[in-house]
Amino acid sequence: MTPSTAPESAPESAPEPEPEVQPSPYVARLPIGVRLPTPEMAYWEIFPIEGDLQVKLLEPPVLPEPARNGDPGGDECWTCGDPDKDVIWRDEHWQVRQYVKPTGLPAVVTLFPNAHHDLEDLPDDLAAEFGLMIRRVARAVQSLDGIARVHVNRWGDGSAHLHVWFLPRPLGMRQMRGACLAIWDDLLPPMPADEWLDNLRRIATALAADGGTAFEPSAPPPAEPDAASG
Repeated sequence: MTPSTAPESAPESAPEPEPEVQPSPYVARLPIGVRLPTPEMAYWEIFPIEGDLQVKLLEPPVLPEPARNGDPGGDECWTCGDPDKDVIWRDEHWQVRQYVKPTGLPAVVTLFPNAHHDLEDLPDDLAAEFGLMIRRVARAVQSLDGIARVHVNRWGDGSAHLHVWFLPRPLGMRQMRGACLAIWDDLLPPMPADEWLDNLRRIATALAADGGTAFEPSAPPPAEPDAASG
């Protein structure tokens, strides 16, 4: 009898490469590597910088885009990974967080859903509450002294956990109106820590008046030693 032999295994095939992501027709038409002219907004009354400006060269697209924080394949969600960090108010579905250190504006806070959702996959029940929560947080920020308007911004390019920023424009500071308020927040000197913390307490208390729980704001981290002083 002829001895039986095990059938030869087929050689493993190399994994197929990921299909190359092509830029959209819009991106393909962009003047990559070209320095664009200074935009008209650089001469607006509300633009916070003056003098000779130069627009950066337009860089090539990055495709596929890297995963955001909290996306599949990305780093752990910052919000879910530390659910109590910097929270000044929370109810069953939503939370409001402070910034980690004093801001240039009187207070800057951010609204998040407690559960991990982005805007595009927000369940219908939370989506129905979302507009009401934006109004509620804006009113709480508006309750601070001397606030003309509260700007509401959602970007979401860094984190996959939905978050909306609330920036108060001080009454009378018309130079800060419009799209550049977030830049002014970075340019202005930081608020004194005690005044900043008191503003955050007032926002949390105003929110808790309509339900949920207010929490004591987190004190800013100790100032780093001045390198020049040794």
